[in-house]
Amino acid sequence: MKTIIYHNPRCRKSRETLAILEEKQEEIETVKYLETPPSKKDLTEIIAMLGISPIDLVRKNEAIWKENFKGKELSNQEVVDILIEHPKLIERPIVIKNGKAVIGRPPEKVIEIL
Repeated sequence: MKTIIYHNPRCRKSRETLAILEEKQEEIETVKYLETPPSKKDLTEIIAMLGISPIDLVRKNEAIWKENFKGKELSNQEVVDILIEHPKLIERPIVIKNGKAVIGRPPEKVIEIL
């Protein structure tokens, strides 16, 4: 079964995580989520696989977040909508294998699901 990585080639942690997957000779499907953001359904499923709340997937130091959303009371659904509209806010990289998902921070964390 393929290992899916939601990848940003400009992110060092994302590149390091991809290198670990390649080293482990995983069959990899790379999703450049900034170019091809996940659908609402896919993102909701990813969050469930991660076992976290949508807010825990937000990169809260990004200017988009600080300027527009910080300090606001947001429902889980509103946070998911914001992440779809602004994929730059999605914490990365996310790796999925066999119905399990992990955020590659640190990159070695990905080994847990391989």
